[in-house]
Amino acid sequence: MNLISEHLLSFILFVPVLTALMLLFVPSGRLSLLRWGTLIASLIPFGLAVALWVRFDPQQGGFQFEEYLRWYPPLNSAYHLGVDGISLTLVLLTTFLTPLAILASFSITDRVKAYMVLFLLLETGMLGVFLALDLLLFFVFWEVGLVPMYFLINQWGGTNRNYASLKFILYTMGGSLGLLLASQLIGVVAGTYDIPELISIWPSFSSGELIGLPVATVKAIAFWAFVIAFAVKVPVWPFHTWLPDAHTEAPTAGSMILAGVLLKLGAYGFLRLVLPLYPAEARLYGGWLAAFATLAIILGALGAFGQTDFKRLVAYSSINHMGFVVLGVAVAAWATGTIDSIIAVNGAVLQMVTHGLSSAGMFFLVGVIYERTHSRNLNDFGGLYAVLPVYGSILVFTAMASLGLPGLGGFISEVLVVRGAWPVFPLATALSTIGLFFTGAYVLKSLRLALHGPLNERWLGKLSEINPRELVVITPLMVLLLVIGIWPAWLLGLINRAVSMWF
Repeated sequence: MNLISEHLLSFILFVPVLTALMLLFVPSGRLSLLRWGTLIASLIPFGLAVALWVRFDPQQGGFQFEEYLRWYPPLNSAYHLGVDGISLTLVLLTTFLTPLAILASFSITDRVKAYMVLFLLLETGMLGVFLALDLLLFFVFWEVGLVPMYFLINQWGGTNRNYASLKFILYTMGGSLGLLLASQLIGVVAGTYDIPELISIWPSFSSGELIGLPVATVKAIAFWAFVIAFAVKVPVWPFHTWLPDAHTEAPTAGSMILAGVLLKLGAYGFLRLVLPLYPAEARLYGGWLAAFATLAIILGALGAFGQTDFKRLVAYSSINHMGFVVLGVAVAAWATGTIDSIIAVNGAVLQMVTHGLSSAGMFFLVGVIYERTHSRNLNDFGGLYAVLPVYGSILVFTAMASLGLPGLGGFISEVLVVRGAWPVFPLATALSTIGLFFTGAYVLKSLRLALHGPLNERWLGKLSEINPRELVVITPLMVLLLVIGIWPAWLLGLINRAVSMWF
């Protein structure tokens, strides 16, 4: 137990990899063992993350539970892990959603072993980004998370999976190339890749020359390389076009994790690296970031409203909701050290969590109806509430959480972002309400077409109600959305200390 206690972060990080290695020795025909073994093993990191949360001191500043091991001395790079309130929140989200996504994957019957192995490797990649405190290590895990998702889309996706997976990998790896080069540049100039150390010394480089170029030029190049890499991942308009295709073609569980966690890697990169390493550059371009966030909010909502493919509608809604996260980041860039910045970033981090829960729930519910009808076209439905009242009630609840209904999680997070952004970017905040209006419009449109109106007799007597396994997947998401909506302080208390320290 002492070993686990001393290396808690490493156990959380590598239990999925160890499980994946064990699955390689399980015969491919043992489907129940593969499914249940993966599910049970995925609960271990969640249990350890809960233990981490219980032991975490929210009143203590800086990083906790740090682990440090020099892994490549010539580069002065190390295996350095640690968590603060921001990263711990996202670790909890990742380890919570992964078992639910795996349980949602029990309907997968083709190459189950490979599917489960890839899903576990994906979890390690995501967790590594949130836990890494070394820039090279951060990049390694950043890349590790791309490859499993590519294959999940390419091998278990829909009709256009080849196009969607190729677009996904080209966009994200294109951004990653700049991230790698900028990380190497920083490491050469600063002599270290340690993120806490870089935060203390890199912003102080302000005059003279670096690698034969003016300091301002070098820092601007590195700044934009980081920004583009993270903007593609969020995604920020106009780097968003890969997202609807990837979501539409991904298997249900892949869409749950893609929306629930992978999009948050980009926003986390802004908070953990861009703002602390480049405060001057971030302030200079903070207004532009707010403008792009506003465009994402408005155009994402309009794009969602124009869809008849249910899954594509939910995909565009992710662009809309993540726009509020980017708006909170822009406030922190422009007004660091103010109460408005602290409020906005608290809202942005909370929005990452609430959007992760609601979007995972919505993609899962789209998958539930797709498995029964083999259609995602909203015009093919109609009147389903009459034959699927339990499913319909759950869909209404989850859609209202996504909309931001008061009393549910999405409301308080967006209110905090808007409250923090209003004194700093009043025009952008006011324009963002257009997106809020169309959020209500596309949510109500989807519910009207799917659940209400005349019953499409094509489905009469052919649809089965949501089953117990599916209820086990969606119920924890609903409970958390309700708890956060009614009592957000338990989570904001964890987030706020880190936010107050950094922003």
